[in-house]
Amino acid sequence: MSELEARWRDAVRGLGGTQGPGDLADRYAEPHRGYHNADHVLAVVRDVNVLAADRTARERAVLTLAALVHDVIYDGVPGEDERRSAEWARERLAGLPEADAVADLVLATADHASDDPLTCLLLDADLAVLGSDPAAYERYRTAVRAEYAHVPDDAWRVGRANVLRTLARRDPLYVTPHARARWEARAKANLAAELSSLGDPP
Repeated sequence: MSELEARWRDAVRGLGGTQGPGDLADRYAEPHRGYHNADHVLAVVRDVNVLAADRTARERAVLTLAALVHDVIYDGVPGEDERRSAEWARERLAGLPEADAVADLVLATADHASDDPLTCLLLDADLAVLGSDPAAYERYRTAVRAEYAHVPDDAWRVGRANVLRTLARRDPLYVTPHARARWEARAKANLAAELSSLGDPP
């Protein structure tokens, strides 16, 4: 059993369910995924559980499941990927009272904006990679570029700069105090450095 499947089974069992993970592991092993793969998802699971240390076991289980499925459908179509991932979660977790809550958390990753405290924990964990050390951030940047290898360099620079600029101008970038203390300063530095490398100051 993969770590993805083990984490799934533990979380579902914590909610009193028996629903299996289906093709979860196979989805994250798809060859077109450079960054949105099992490594990313498991990192989000670990980070969200650190951020949610003072939450109930039930809330942590819901957050774990949402982290596990938030990129289960990934075709590089923003908005549509999240919607289909939420649908996957509802179908796979059918019969579990928390199925809709998990799906709603997944949907929130489409625009990364929410006032709900629980949702903010997931959104901050999803962006934790931005606050990585320089070597890990470079691996992230390279992996994301690999997913968009079909996009010409000029178009990539424009699109990527737009995304980075939007993130860099968020103040604060992380909503929850714990995430802000852990990652904010490094994330801002990483974003500024990558923007500079693209010839686009923050």
